[in-house]
Amino acid sequence: MRRNKFMFATGIENSYPMITLPDGTRKRVDEMEKCGHYTHWKKDFDLVKEMGIEFLRYGAPLHRTHLGPGKYDWSFVDETFNYMKETGITPIVDLCHFGVPDWLGDFQNKDFPIHFAEYAKAFAKRFPYIEFYTPVNEIFVAAMFSAQYGWWNECKTDDKSFVRALTNLCKANVLAMNAILEIQPNATFIQSESSEYFHPETPDCDALAAFLNQKRFLSLDLSYGYPISVTMYEYLIENGMTREEYHWFENNIIKGNCIMGNDYYITNEHMVHENGSTSAAGEIFGYYVITHQYFSRYKLPVMHTETNISETNALRWLQTQWANVRRLKRDGIPIHGFTWYSLTDQVDWDSALRNDAGNVNSLGLYDLDRKIRPVGEAYKHLIHQWKDALEHESYVLTFRSGYYK
Repeated sequence: MRRNKFMFATGIENSYPMITLPDGTRKRVDEMEKCGHYTHWKKDFDLVKEMGIEFLRYGAPLHRTHLGPGKYDWSFVDETFNYMKETGITPIVDLCHFGVPDWLGDFQNKDFPIHFAEYAKAFAKRFPYIEFYTPVNEIFVAAMFSAQYGWWNECKTDDKSFVRALTNLCKANVLAMNAILEIQPNATFIQSESSEYFHPETPDCDALAAFLNQKRFLSLDLSYGYPISVTMYEYLIENGMTREEYHWFENNIIKGNCIMGNDYYITNEHMVHENGSTSAAGEIFGYYVITHQYFSRYKLPVMHTETNISETNALRWLQTQWANVRRLKRDGIPIHGFTWYSLTDQVDWDSALRNDAGNVNSLGLYDLDRKIRPVGEAYKHLIHQWKDALEHESYVLTFRSGYYK
């Protein structure tokens, strides 16, 4: 990739967690199926090209591909990835998106990291030309929704379950990255992670908000081997992580190139209430302020890897997010890309996939009939306007005729 290449991207929504229905039965929510991608995948890739988008966050459906230890079904994966290669789309490969195959159970399974790393290595061998990966998508969200809120997969609601899920997800993430590097030494890992902030509603909420604002970093702290606070160390140890497991993360540093992909939605900021609960706070700080917090901590290049909002507010939200990206870049933050997620509308994200209601959420650049939405037209125009100009920008101030650019 050229040094100043800015990565305009979108994605194909490919969540596949297990949920429990009201009658107690279990069902896998497969967004690729609900959104029609299995039927219209070729059309979807053609739409990516029509948008002028080169980079696509895209993942093989893990539950359909990884059939058992060392056993894989590559049929759909071969078709889709070969077509992307033919059409000049560069995938950012999403290997695990909120779920695991039935034979692995859920994120409480301590064997998950080893099997997942084997899958990542097998994938890299099959497609050795691919350079961009997100091994495990939104680790913090996957652990919280599955093991703290009780919504997905193991449906647990306690700290011990959260710490186990977090530990297994982060270990899977690190093992997968290093496994991929054995095959593709030029791999770049774009770690799509939710950027969060917790606001105290009253002074009595301050201590809990401070705790949660440390907890939000744990997925990246462990993945990147960042030294955590005593408070967080005690929390992890008290809730089942062993000292050996913690030190494993310190001693298994990722040796490849890393970009800190961070996602921002209007639901990413939370209000902490006196009874210990939280609720969505809306946009208070915004992407600019929160990304500065994450960058100050990890000092890694950044990419805005996910954002969207319903159609009524989509044009304004696109303008706002792009303005935040531009301001970060002007301020010297090495930000390498922007993503409207996803290409098409999604289904049942209004309930965080908990309700199998079939509600279409107007979040995409295109609707589910593959007709472009106004935000799609606006994003297409934005890319056309900015892509060439960005190639000539650097990440330091340059002075021209007495003013800085």
